[in-house]
Amino acid sequence: MRIAELTPPPPHHHHRHHTSPPPSRASPHLASLISHLDSLIIQSSQHSPLPPSLPSDLRHCVTRLSQLAQLGPFPNPTKLQIWSLCFRLWNSCVDYSNSKSKSKSDSEAVDDGHAEMRHVAADLLWIVVDVEGVPAPELKTASFYHRTGLIWYEKKGFEKAIECFERATSLISKMETESRGNEVDRETRKLLFDVNVARARTAWDTKELNVAIALLNRCKKGTEDSATRYLSLANQYLLFGKSLCRWRDKNEEEKRSGDGGNDDGEALRMMNEALELCERGLRVVKRREEAVSFKELRDKTLRFVAAVNLNKEEFESVIKCVRVLRENSCDQHPSLSVLAMKGWLGLGRFGEAEKELRGMVVENGIPEGIWVTAVEAYFKTVGVAGVETVRSVFMGLLGRCSVSAAAAIRVVCKVVGDGGNDAGGEGEKVRASLAAELAADERVVALFVGDRRGKERTNMHAVLWNYAAAYFKTKDYKISAELFEKAMLYVPSGMESRILRAKGFRVLSLCHLGLSQLDQAQEYIDEADKLEPNIACAFLKFKIFLQNNNHDAAISQVQAMMSCTDFTTDFLSLAAHEAVACAANPVAVAALSNLLNFYSSGKMMPISEVVVLRTVVTILLQKPDNEQDALIFMKKAQARMAELGPDKFFGKKEVGRRERSWFATTAWNNGTRTGEAKIYDLCTEYFMLASDFYGVVMEGEVEGNDPMVCKSIILSVSAMIAAEKQNKVAFVDAEVKHTIEMLDKARKMLASISTVDKLLDSQDGKTDANHHFIYTFNAYELYGRLKDSGSQQLAVKSFANSKACNPKYLLQIGLTASEGPLFNSEVATYALNASLTHLFASPTPDYQNIAMIIRRLITVSVACKNNFDDEDAAVYALYRQAYRIMVGLKEGEYPVEEGKWLATTAWNRASVPVRLGQVDSGKKWMTLGLELARNVPGMETYRASMEDYIAGFEKNSCKDVKQELKPMVTD
Repeated sequence: MRIAELTPPPPHHHHRHHTSPPPSRASPHLASLISHLDSLIIQSSQHSPLPPSLPSDLRHCVTRLSQLAQLGPFPNPTKLQIWSLCFRLWNSCVDYSNSKSKSKSDSEAVDDGHAEMRHVAADLLWIVVDVEGVPAPELKTASFYHRTGLIWYEKKGFEKAIECFERATSLISKMETESRGNEVDRETRKLLFDVNVARARTAWDTKELNVAIALLNRCKKGTEDSATRYLSLANQYLLFGKSLCRWRDKNEEEKRSGDGGNDDGEALRMMNEALELCERGLRVVKRREEAVSFKELRDKTLRFVAAVNLNKEEFESVIKCVRVLRENSCDQHPSLSVLAMKGWLGLGRFGEAEKELRGMVVENGIPEGIWVTAVEAYFKTVGVAGVETVRSVFMGLLGRCSVSAAAAIRVVCKVVGDGGNDAGGEGEKVRASLAAELAADERVVALFVGDRRGKERTNMHAVLWNYAAAYFKTKDYKISAELFEKAMLYVPSGMESRILRAKGFRVLSLCHLGLSQLDQAQEYIDEADKLEPNIACAFLKFKIFLQNNNHDAAISQVQAMMSCTDFTTDFLSLAAHEAVACAANPVAVAALSNLLNFYSSGKMMPISEVVVLRTVVTILLQKPDNEQDALIFMKKAQARMAELGPDKFFGKKEVGRRERSWFATTAWNNGTRTGEAKIYDLCTEYFMLASDFYGVVMEGEVEGNDPMVCKSIILSVSAMIAAEKQNKVAFVDAEVKHTIEMLDKARKMLASISTVDKLLDSQDGKTDANHHFIYTFNAYELYGRLKDSGSQQLAVKSFANSKACNPKYLLQIGLTASEGPLFNSEVATYALNASLTHLFASPTPDYQNIAMIIRRLITVSVACKNNFDDEDAAVYALYRQAYRIMVGLKEGEYPVEEGKWLATTAWNRASVPVRLGQVDSGKKWMTLGLELARNVPGMETYRASMEDYIAGFEKNSCKDVKQELKPMVTD
C-alpha cells in the first residue's frame, strides 16, 4: 500500500513527488548528499528492473546521513525534505512490488534489493524521527519498520527482520510514555500488538522458544477486548502448538527414548492457551461472523488437542475431546471418527472402535484419505482378528462411494503388513487370504482399468508380487501361487507387457513345481514359452522332466537349452546340480559332458575344466558298474593334461597339487576295486592312468611320486597278465616285450636308493614289500616266456638280496619255479635254499615251511640230476640235513607227516642199491631211514621192522646172499 493512502503528506510538501525543495540552513555537504539521494530515488521510480547497485548506493547514503546526524541535529526543513524523500522511495517500492506481483506469487514479488530499499526508507525515518510538523512520526516510523520486518520474515531474513521489529518496538515504547490522544494510543497499541506477534513468530522460527512465548504473553495485555486480536493471538498459539507436533514427528527417535514427552506437554499448553483465548474472545464478540470464526478455531484446536493426547496415549482425554466436539459442534469433522476409533482402540474397547469404523461407511462426507487411515489404524491394532471387519468395511465403501485405485493399494498394503516376514504363521496366512480376496474382487480390478491407471496398476502388481515372493522364500508354494495369480490380474494384456506376463507364468510354474503339480507347471511354462521363449523357460521344462523321472526327455532338453539365444554355460552347471539332486546321474553326466565341449575352444569359463571332469567322474562312481564310463573321462583328463600342461590343467600351487592327487588316487582306487572284482582289463587301464598322474611334476617340484608310479606300473603288469589268463588269449612276443619294458622301468625305480628307502620307511612297508615281490614274480614269469633263464635268476637273486625280501615270498617263487610250465631248477633251488636260510635265521623257525622246502628241494634234485651218483649224494645231503634238524626237537614240533615221508622215502631209496647188490649204498639209506623214523612219533612199529630187516640184511650180506628190500609205506 502506498504511503499517500495511509497518511497525508507532511506540511510544506507542495511539490511533485519527483522534485525536492532546496535545503534550508544546511551545510553544502549535507545539501550535496540529499541531492544525490534524490537522484537515486528518481532512478528507483524510473527503472525496471532496478539497477543492481541501487540498494547499496542508497545504503551508503543512509550511512553518511547517520554520520552527519551524529555531528548535530538537522534543521527541521531538512528533516521534512528527508521525510518527503523517504515517502517517495517507499511508494516506488510499492509500485515495483505491485508490478511484480502480477506475474509472480507474493512471496516471489519482493527480491532482496527491493527489501533492502524498504529497509533504507525506514532507516531514513529513524534518522529524522524527531521532525516537527508530522503527526506521530514515531508511529509512522515504527509502522515502516514493522512492514519491512514482515518482508524480511517472509524471505527468511530473520536477522534483519529482528532488527526491524526491535526498532519498531523501541519507538512504540517511547510513545507509551507520551500521550497523543486516544486515536494515536489505539493505533499504537494495535501496532505494538502486531509487532510483538511478529517478533514472537520470528523468535519461534529461530528456535528461541522462550523468547517467543514471552512475547506472546505480552500480547495478551494488548488484546483490550478486541475480538480480532483475541482471534489472531489464539491462532498464533495454535500454530506454535502444531509446530511443536511437527518437530516431534521429525524426531521420532527422541520420542521413543523418552525425550518427546516435553514437546507434547508444551504443545498441549499452547493449545490450551488458544482455547482460553477463544473462550474470552467469544465473550467480547459483537458480530455473528466473528463468533463463527472463534468456534471454528476452538473446534480445530480441540481436534489437535485430541491428536496430541492420542500421541501421549491418554486415550480417555481423546474420547472426552471427541464427545465435546460432537455435542457442541454443528459441523462434524471427518477426523472425529478416526480420533474416536483410535481412542477406543487404545482403551482396548474394540467393539466401540469397530462401530466407529463401520459408521464411516454410512457417512458420505468422509474423504477417502480419512477412512483409509482409519482402516490402517484399526488393522494395525486389532491385527488378524480384524480381518473380517476390514473386509466388510472396504467392500461396503466400494459399493457406497467412488474408491480410488490408490486407496485400494493402501488397504492391501496394510493387510499385507511387513510383506510376509512371518509368512509361516497362521495369522499371516489369514492376511494372505484377505489380500488375495480383495485383489481378485471385480470391483477392485475395475478401479485399475484404463491407460491413466498404469502407475497404480504397477504399484498394486508390485505389492502382490513382493508379498507372494516372501511366501515363495518360505516354500509355502500354495499361498505364493495364489498371490502370484492375483498379481497377474494387474498386468495389461497388450504386447508391451508380454515380458511381465511371461515372468508371471514362469514363477507360477515354479510354484506348482514346488507343489509337485507337474501338469499345471507344464501348462504355465508352455504359456510363458509362447510369450517369451528363452533359457529360463527351457530350464524350467528341464526341471519338470526331471521331476517326472523322464531322463531321456531331460537329456534332450539339455540340447534344447543350448540352442536358446540367451544360453550361457552356467545353465549346464545348474542342470547338472538339479540332476544330482534328483538322483538322475545320467542326466547330470550328459549336462557336464556338453559343458566339457566348450573348453576346447579356449574361451574363458566360470568353472575350470578339471573341476568339471572331477565332478563327472565322482557322479559316475557313485553307482556300481560305471567304471568303464568313468575311465573314458579319466582318459580325457589325461589327454587334456598332456595337451595343456599340468599347471594349466590342474591349476597352480596347492590347488593344482590337490587336483592331481585326486585324479591319481581315484585311478589307484578304481584299479584296486576292479582288480578285486577280477575285471582285469579295466584294472590295467586304471593302474596305467595312476602311474601317469602320480608321475606328473608340478611347478616347484623336482620329481613326481616315484614310489606310487612304481607300484602302479607293477600292478598294471599284474593286471595285464591276469587279464591274459582270464581271456585265454596269450601274449604275442611284442606284447611280452612291451610288458617287460614296463617292468624294466619299475626295476630302475626299485634300484634307486632313494625310492627303496621310501618304500621301506613308509608306514605301509609291508604293502611296498609286496609290490617288490609282485614285480619279481611277474618278471620271472615274463622272462620265462622268452626262455631267458639268466634274467629270471638275476631278478630272483636281486629280490633275495633286497631289504624287501621275505622267506614266504622266496618260498612262493621257489614253489612256482619247481613245477609247471615255469619250471626252472636253478631258480627253484636258489629260492628254496634262500628261503630256508631266512627261516633258520628266525628265533622261532617255521618248521612246517622248512619241512615243505626240504621235501620240494628233494623233489627238484631228483628231477634235474642226470648222474645217479650226483643225484644220490645231493639227495642224501638233503635227507641228512632234515635229520639234523629233527634231532633235538620236541615231539611233534617237526611236522609228523613230513617226518614219516622223509623216513619212508629214505628207506625206500635203498631198494635200488639193494637190488643191484650195492650193499654199502643200500645200508646207508636204510640206516638213514631208521634214524629218521626214530625221531618221528608214531613210527614205532615201522622202526621195529626196520631194525629187524637191517639186522637180517647185515647177516645175509656177510654170506653174500642176494636180498630184496620190501618198500615201506606209511599210513
